[in-house]
Amino acid sequence: MNARNMKNRIGINNMGLKRIGEEKIIKAHVRSAKMKIWIIRGTTMVLLWTCLVQLTAIGDVWGPSVLKGLPSVTQDSHSLDAKFLSTVPARVLPHMRVYRNNGYLMVSCNGGLNQMRSAICDMVAIARFLNVTLIVPELDKTSFWADPRYPKSCHFTSCILKTDDLIFIVSYNFNDSEFEDIFDVDHFITSLRNEVQILKQLPPRLKQRVDLGIVHTMPPVSWSHISYYHNQILPLIKKYEVVHLNRTDARLANNAQPIDLQKLRCRVNFNALRFTPQIERLGRRVVKRLRQNGPFLVLHLRYEMDMLAFSGCTQGCNPDEVEELTRMRFAYPWWKEKIINSELKRKDGLCPLTPEETALTLRALDIDSDIQIYIAAGEIYGGQRRMSALANAFPKLVRKETLLGANDLQFFQNHSSQMAALDYLVSLESDIFVPTYYGNMAKVVEGHRRYLGFKKTILLNRKLLVELIDKYMSGLLTWDDFSSVVKDTHAARMGSPKRRVVIPNKPKEEDYFYANPEECLQPAETEPLSIL
Repeated sequence: MNARNMKNRIGINNMGLKRIGEEKIIKAHVRSAKMKIWIIRGTTMVLLWTCLVQLTAIGDVWGPSVLKGLPSVTQDSHSLDAKFLSTVPARVLPHMRVYRNNGYLMVSCNGGLNQMRSAICDMVAIARFLNVTLIVPELDKTSFWADPRYPKSCHFTSCILKTDDLIFIVSYNFNDSEFEDIFDVDHFITSLRNEVQILKQLPPRLKQRVDLGIVHTMPPVSWSHISYYHNQILPLIKKYEVVHLNRTDARLANNAQPIDLQKLRCRVNFNALRFTPQIERLGRRVVKRLRQNGPFLVLHLRYEMDMLAFSGCTQGCNPDEVEELTRMRFAYPWWKEKIINSELKRKDGLCPLTPEETALTLRALDIDSDIQIYIAAGEIYGGQRRMSALANAFPKLVRKETLLGANDLQFFQNHSSQMAALDYLVSLESDIFVPTYYGNMAKVVEGHRRYLGFKKTILLNRKLLVELIDKYMSGLLTWDDFSSVVKDTHAARMGSPKRRVVIPNKPKEEDYFYANPEECLQPAETEPLSIL
């Protein structure tokens, strides 16, 4: 082989090696580019997931405050939901509060929806100030009105009670709802994470102990200062690691509490306790249909059979009804008061107004006869016979059952607390709210309406009203005089700003914190502090 051929072969081989080297370099660049793409994709996924987590915290306050603008007048529910989502500003999750956990607190809330609502607020505040972890509260399954001695005969809509010579069928809706059936539990936990740690259940080790019945259970002392919980309950939590408090209604005092505690009670009540999306949507729908027909008044007409039997108030009832209510009261062994003078109790202002008395009162207050009146209540005892006077004076009486179809209410029909939640939402959004009895719902709705801007809430002076009504009905007062006195009496009872009445050593008689949470309200001119 001559020199020229040898040189050509070497050149060819060098070119082949160069191509192989270039191919390796290209492949390396390709692998590097692919690696960069995967890194970018991974980083993007992490960022998207972070954004998704942040978006779950959108809308700290939902429900009544959204309804306040009443966009539902001209939009269907789908466009309303879209508008709501587009107008609520995004926010990040609140920082989780880091603290040394002193143990775990379980609570069982008793009573009706609003009684349990205020108890939940109290227990969150107590857990925060004791630095303990709160387990999502358990809601009462039997309440004040039911009893575990009748587990087989008591159902959603009726209960068979036996006396010596009577089998009595009581129509009543018992609460069978869990916390998550009424309230948005995830929002509840998340919105309070910068205040207190809340878990859906105990850690497995402690849960096993509780399931075996190894738990310290007790009712706290009523109307106690937070110092009671620090001095008496906290040592028990540290000793037993977990304590279960039952009968938690009215266990925290109204007044003389740290301002941070009072404001936390409000934050739980007005922000953290948001109803489930199903209840909120139905509430929007009811308000929309009411608004389409103009202004509306919500009348909390507390004239159901169980209320009358328990209170012994029988004004306007016929003898058969009086006997029926009396038998029902005796059939409930856990209702302590049996012998009741109905007339005396009414004159003391301790009875709910009757439908007839309510009609006279609303007329005397110059409530427009053309206004819609939404009845927030269960079945009225005596039916159409007792409602006729109210219906004649105010023809536009409506109920949730008349505004919604059977399909809308099917899910809620046999769940009394969920139905009460629906009434609660509508009550907050009404132009006027009038309770005929100053019970838990009346008080809590009153306070919430104050928080929403001192919305008009007429708090009836029942003791004076029944006296005036009796005088008018007997001819001792003309209509003009009757109406004038009623209006003058209630001019300062419309939910306007005022101080809570404080009665030292008589917490049950002083103004209720949740009816007037003045520490949390917008600054306004108020009456001087009233201490009796």
